[in-house]
Amino acid sequence: MESFFEQHASFFLETPELMQDFQSIMIFEKYPKHHLLHEEGFICDHLYFIVSGIARVFYYKNGKDITCYFSTEQETITAIDSFIQRKKSKYNVEALEDLEVYKISHSDLEDLFQKHPEYERFGRLFMQQAYIELVERIDDIQLQTAHDRYHTLLKKKPELFQRVSSKNIATFLGMTPETFSRIRGK
Repeated sequence: MESFFEQHASFFLETPELMQDFQSIMIFEKYPKHHLLHEEGFICDHLYFIVSGIARVFYYKNGKDITCYFSTEQETITAIDSFIQRKKSKYNVEALEDLEVYKISHSDLEDLFQKHPEYERFGRLFMQQAYIELVERIDDIQLQTAHDRYHTLLKKKPELFQRVSSKNIATFLGMTPETFSRIRGK
């Protein structure tokens, strides 16, 4: 599956200043496996562009953690509800492997868009992509069987099955670890 940046490479080529301005507000960070980049109950102040590694967004329900999103290389991750709405989040963002990321603060991104309104097109395209992924995720959960959800994820992101625990994949797919194991065994 192509990343947002691969899909919109022409946009960056048309406006090389955008890439330079983005690079000026990006901070390179490394995080160890299991580090929480964001913790529930706080406002999420950063958007992360993953250089290497994998991370997930998850929440707790009845004492169990439920994965709702994975991001790998060349993708972004954040607690999107909190990042956009500036409200406390119910989500956590965790490194599942050692991570190398570029992070951008909400305030720096807003300042960039304020100074360069023409860059808001990039923001709109980014949000459209996030919306499309959300709609596809809802469709998968509501319209597909557990077996179909498994195969859809296997087709979209096969690398997850080698890099992420079965428990996390099972909760992402909305199934018990036992159901996941049965489907995987077929």
